[in-house]
Amino acid sequence: MSPTTGYAGRLVAAAMLLALAACTTTDIASVEEPAAAPMTGQTNDPAPGFENITAGSEEDFILNIGRRIYFTQDSAALDSVAMATLDNQATWLNKNPTWLLKLQGFADDSGSASKMEVLSQQRADAAMAYLASKGVDARRMWAKGYGKDRDVRDCTERSCKVQNRRVVSNLRSQREGV
Repeated sequence: MSPTTGYAGRLVAAAMLLALAACTTTDIASVEEPAAAPMTGQTNDPAPGFENITAGSEEDFILNIGRRIYFTQDSAALDSVAMATLDNQATWLNKNPTWLLKLQGFADDSGSASKMEVLSQQRADAAMAYLASKGVDARRMWAKGYGKDRDVRDCTERSCKVQNRRVVSNLRSQREGV
């Protein structure tokens, strides 16, 4: 390699570095993203954009309580994680008695459509029974199993399928058909 080739290569590299250094996205980011709210350093600080959630609102329920629980394959048994989420839901629902609750059960594709519909109903019923055992008035709730028709994701991996084995708790202001 001649000295001129080495010098030219270094010169091109330096020019590329200068060009990259001149490129910034801070001006674009400041236009596209709102300024972050000041944080107190507490672990329960709201995420930016969610500082003004009203206690007892649907947003409060979704963001601060959680509305999904998950199940193992071919089971409607509640595990400790599901029960912890349902405990939080029961506490919240008992503090906010004007809300009604629709529990929607779902299943993956590990069996026939009829079997998965029955299983998804059993999952929704299990969640409803647990909430009732924690003091939530059963007349405020109803459960519906949807089987495997409403997949979150269409997939074959075990880690993905678990997302389809769920019960989703949806707040309602008035009762609707089951």
